[in-house]
Amino acid sequence: MTRSPLDNADDARFAWDRFRRMMRGWALASAVVSLAVLAWFFGQYGLLSIHFYIAAAMGIGAMIMLTGALMSLVFLSSGTGHDEAVRDFDRDQEG
Repeated sequence: MTRSPLDNADDARFAWDRFRRMMRGWALASAVVSLAVLAWFFGQYGLLSIHFYIAAAMGIGAMIMLTGALMSLVFLSSGTGHDEAVRDFDRDQEG
């Protein structure tokens, strides 16, 4: 079985720093999109209940952040070679 590249401290630090950088980008995108949608709601419907705007902002922000986290984890796994290490483990188990 091939060891995971994340076992190396320098490689792991680089990979996790890249993951955090991607998540900061997703947080910025989430804030921008949430504000744009809230502005559109306000322009179309006027002042609705404050609870509507809070729920909409939280729902949109959470959805974008979850999507970003899952995509970033895919890039983390693929970019570090972790996927190949798991494939090698599967081959070792088969015989």
